Amino acid sequence: MSLASLITSLCPSFRVTLSPATIVTTQESLKNMIPRLYVPVELKPGLVFPAAERAAHYLRNVMRRNVGDPIILFNGRDGEFAAEITEASKRVVEMRVGPQRRAQMGVPDVWLCFAPLKKDAVDFLVEKATELGVAAFQPVITQHTSATRLNLERLAANAIEAAEQTERLTLPEIRQPLSLRDMIAAWDPRRRIILCAEAGPAAPIATALSELQPSVSISNAWAIVCGPEGGFARSELDLLSNLPFVTPVGLGPRILRADTAALTALAVFQSILGDGALRPPAPLVPIGQLPA
Repeated sequence: MSLASLITSLCPSFRVTLSPATIVTTQESLKNMIPRLYVPVELKPGLVFPAAERAAHYLRNVMRRNVGDPIILFNGRDGEFAAEITEASKRVVEMRVGPQRRAQMGVPDVWLCFAPLKKDAVDFLVEKATELGVAAFQPVITQHTSATRLNLERLAANAIEAAEQTERLTLPEIRQPLSLRDMIAAWDPRRRIILCAEAGPAAPIATALSELQPSVSISNAWAIVCGPEGGFARSELDLLSNLPFVTPVGLGPRILRADTAALTALAVFQSILGDGALRPPAPLVPIGQLPA
């Protein structure tokens, strides 16, 4: 029995006509999107250059693009540009840069200082924190950190993909790991720390940030510091909490996973002290409707 017949049998006075559903496959959906790529070259109108291996594979084999198809390019410095494919062979994919679509725009100067996590968790954290607009990642080795080895090249690739997909114009910096004490010893006190403290005195994060709001601006330097899965050692919390540029905050009554805690704190920060009041740029547009 069809859905229309079932509805009619249950409600005789109700007549319904259902047209066949239009199924849009993933590949059909991709055809209607303009690929957006990070390229590590100086961008200016008229420049013709070959795509790097990663970008060439994506355009040729994933997006199935060909000569004349539009693309969007950014490099983290010069803004965002319209472009088109001028050659698409097995040997090379070549691109020509067109007019600038958007001038360069940064993100709030907020670092995420986090204890390294296991592979899947740290990949997820870097991807989502890039989407949320973090300016830099600083891995921090604490007393209870269980994962001390990080593949920074893989994390950088995750950040690039997240920036491409979210229309972000910059890439976050990914730094070499430091011990907590070495990080604090070199810390510039003008960069205020929001400490995610699972123990000890701490105001709710929204309350604490709202109290800071009247005396700060989006141009201030910030850092969110989160501990490992096992939490900070008491001595580490005491060290951090006693510093004059640190504001301990609470994230609610539940003990959050380390990646959840970091992303929660970053989302609340952006909402109150960051760029959460801004609206997104125009979304990716169908082919043939790319603004000049």
